[in-house]
Amino acid sequence: MDQGVEACAGKFGFIFNVQKFSVHDGPGIRDVIFMKGCPLRCRWCCNPESQNAFAEVGYIQKRCIGVKECGFCLKKCLRNAIYVTENGLVDIDRHRCNNCGDCALVCPAKAITLFGEKVVVEDVLKMAEQDSASWRSNGGITVSGGEPLLQSEFVSNLFKECRKKGINTAIETSGYARWENIEKVCQYTDLIFYDIKHMDEDKHKECTGVSNELILENLLKISNSFPQTPVIVRTPIIPGFNDTEENIEATIEFLSKVKNLKDYELLGYHAFGQPKYRQLGRQYLLEGLKPPGKDYISELNEKARAMLKEKGVL
Repeated sequence: MDQGVEACAGKFGFIFNVQKFSVHDGPGIRDVIFMKGCPLRCRWCCNPESQNAFAEVGYIQKRCIGVKECGFCLKKCLRNAIYVTENGLVDIDRHRCNNCGDCALVCPAKAITLFGEKVVVEDVLKMAEQDSASWRSNGGITVSGGEPLLQSEFVSNLFKECRKKGINTAIETSGYARWENIEKVCQYTDLIFYDIKHMDEDKHKECTGVSNELILENLLKISNSFPQTPVIVRTPIIPGFNDTEENIEATIEFLSKVKNLKDYELLGYHAFGQPKYRQLGRQYLLEGLKPPGKDYISELNEKARAMLKEKGVL
């Protein structure tokens, strides 16, 4: 486990964003809490700031007002990680930067930001209760990531308190986690969103960095151990990776074993997260990949649900 997550285990959670009034991450209107840290490195990841379990400096150069007008970050950085470019703006030497975030504190233009902050359970509940009229209307709290099961102690504590208060809970997970961590969280979870990215182990490892064996095994365990908890399985459709009829049929065949499957959703790939890679000084590996059309994704979903109904699953 990465040091940032380990330091926060239980008492603190390490998050990078809170999205209010979401309608796509569970029933009703939701607060979505995005947790830091993920064991996967999906090439299409739209939240690269979620991957590392420590705080990271992000930089949007077009917001920089220039050294002559400002330059506060240069004076603040003790590691000389910030330098001046030929056009009079600043940039960050990622090899020198230790992500302390001091530069973000003094940047008046908010060109430099820090992804990652510690919170306690009470912080999250307080944020949710400020807009209680929304989540009380069949809404709730969804924990996403990153991979929230890396911080299972915190998520379990949060969901336990939510249950006491009658707040609906949902989790979005890759399923790549130790079973004891899954058990800890699922006992207080009302809805599980579960990713299956590819049924072929080699291809899965090639594009995510990990095998799918544990992911598939854990989904069947969830089905047997928490049959009362509905599961919605999702597959992000990435052109040239997992959009073949063979892979979709193999996924559906596997899902026929999941007793508590509520739905299967195929989601179209998008590149909305690409600018974040530039903010973090990283390369986006799928640059130029054309997203699939909405009609194509809608057609795939119809076919998938029809096959599942034929098997008596949905």
